[in-house]
Amino acid sequence: MRRELELLPLSTVDQSSNPIHDPIAKRAHTSMSPLLAARALTRHPASAASALASASPSSNRAMAAAAAASPGGPSPAPPPPPPPRADARNVLGGPLECCCTTPVTGWFRDGFCRTGAADVGVHTVCARVDAPFLAYTRARGNDLETPRPPHFPGLVPGDRWCLCAARWLEAANAGAAPRVVLKATDAKALEFVDLALLEAHAWAPEGADDGNR
Repeated sequence: MRRELELLPLSTVDQSSNPIHDPIAKRAHTSMSPLLAARALTRHPASAASALASASPSSNRAMAAAAAASPGGPSPAPPPPPPPRADARNVLGGPLECCCTTPVTGWFRDGFCRTGAADVGVHTVCARVDAPFLAYTRARGNDLETPRPPHFPGLVPGDRWCLCAARWLEAANAGAAPRVVLKATDAKALEFVDLALLEAHAWAPEGADDGNR
C-alpha cells in the first residue's frame, strides 16, 4: 500500500500523455526567462540551446541577449559520478546510482536521492528538471530557480535534483512532472508513486551520460 502525505491529495493519475490541466500549471507553462536561459546556457549549453531554438521570436531574442551577456561561458565538464551505493536500492531493484553532484543534490548532500528519519519530504525522486516544471513549482510557492548561497545554487533546465516523492506526484497530477532518472531514484519512492508512472516519465536514453552527473 502506498503511503500518503498531507501535503496533497494523492488521486489516481492518468498515465497517458497527460496534458496540463491544472490552472496554475497552465499559467506556469511558459518559456524560460532571459536570466534562467543565460544560466542554463552556462551549465547545459546543448539543452538550453535547444530550448532557445523552440522559443517564440521575441523570447528567443531576449534570452539570446541575456545569454550573450552571461560571463564565463560554459562550465567545465563535471567530474565522474561516484559509484552506485550497495546499501540502497533504486526503483528497478539495482544499486542506487548517483543523481547529481553538479550541483550537489540529495537530503544528505552526497549526490544520492537517499532519505532518512529527519527527511519529512522524502527526497527520493531523481528528476531532470525542465522549464515548465520549474515554473510550475514556483507558482506553487516552491522556488527552485533562485540561488540561495552557499547551500543552494538555484536550478536550471537540465539539472538533476532529488525531489520530494509526493511533490513529484503532485506535478504529475497537473501534467507538469519532469523526467525521472530511474536508476538514481530510491526504491522508497514506490511508497508514494507507482513504478508504471515513473517509467512513463523516464528520462531517455535511460542510463546515458547527459553531462550532468
